[in-house]
Amino acid sequence: MLRREDYQLRPMREDDLEIVLQWRNSERIRSASYTDHIISMEEHRAWFRRVSEDERYLQFVFEYLGRPVGVVNISDINKADNRCVWGFYIGAEDIPRGCGSAMGFFALEHLFENLGFRKVVGEALTSNEGSVRYHERLGFIREGILVEHVLKNGKYEDVMTLGHFEKKWREIKSELAEKFFDNEGESCVK
Repeated sequence: MLRREDYQLRPMREDDLEIVLQWRNSERIRSASYTDHIISMEEHRAWFRRVSEDERYLQFVFEYLGRPVGVVNISDINKADNRCVWGFYIGAEDIPRGCGSAMGFFALEHLFENLGFRKVVGEALTSNEGSVRYHERLGFIREGILVEHVLKNGKYEDVMTLGHFEKKWREIKSELAEKFFDNEGESCVK
């Protein structure tokens, strides 16, 4: 079982870009992403500058024992409707099983409790059944299918949309914490 105090979610910094790009360009991550071309460092830095200056985006690095292991990106922040879209991945491969669940827990805790979002939207290629199950394990519900939404490998693929609500988060948070962690502890979002 994982210890909650071993994790931290923090804002992405410029000195994270090299490892994040390495993860993002891995075949494992590209195959599950909407865009799957190899990204140059110049393109990556331009992306980071652009999203860092736009209030509709937030980027976080997830750490295990002080080591970066994953990424959570927040986009399409809509303050009027109090919702956002999240994207994420565990980049490191040599970490304990369950780190992905811990990352999702920390991200949702931060989005709902610290940032005050009412709804978090997730999207997954329908061919990525693992991502759909991951969302559901965290409390997301299936909302619909975007038909032939993304061009991947010369073929249009469907995308599953999923939603999670602050009200439901409050109802299931303790249950998830018991399932994912050894103890309840304090939030580790910095």
